[in-house]
Amino acid sequence: MASEGTDSMIGRMIRASRLDVHIFEEVEADTSATRQAFLVVAFVALATGLASLGTIGPIGLFVGIVLSIAGWAFWAWIVHLIGTKIMASPSTHADWGQLARTLGFAQSPGIFRVLGLVPVIGNIIFAVASIWMLVAMVVAVRQALDYTSTWRAIAVVLIGFIPYVLLMSIAFAFLGDLG
Repeated sequence: MASEGTDSMIGRMIRASRLDVHIFEEVEADTSATRQAFLVVAFVALATGLASLGTIGPIGLFVGIVLSIAGWAFWAWIVHLIGTKIMASPSTHADWGQLARTLGFAQSPGIFRVLGLVPVIGNIIFAVASIWMLVAMVVAVRQALDYTSTWRAIAVVLIGFIPYVLLMSIAFAFLGDLG
């Protein structure tokens, strides 16, 4: 059972949003945090969907949440493949679950995407939250893959982002054609 301190999901989300390297080490090691990471991804997808509701509609919101969760699993797999096979350092050791947990919590700043609904400044807030998430993902990758170089983590995130964006674009386009 999660305590109100460091083990609570909200507490972990705040620490991840603060880019606290220790939280990424903590969730990497805590196999019970996978469910929390899943919920973080779902809540961020909901926040993103609510901010985009005017353009995607209610069905799009549901589909977006499902695709976001599937995308998180795929993203963790891609980063695992690149980070442990292609760009591994001598100290690199991680499994898919460790990356899934750290990358799930790295999405925590995305909860602020819901503020994309705010007139005039909503798009700016949405963009800032997105960049913040990307920075958190770099920190998560560096910690989960035990890298000493932030540049290596940036490279893994950027290289992994290409197939992720391609797959997600295809999935959203296909589902958009169904609607």
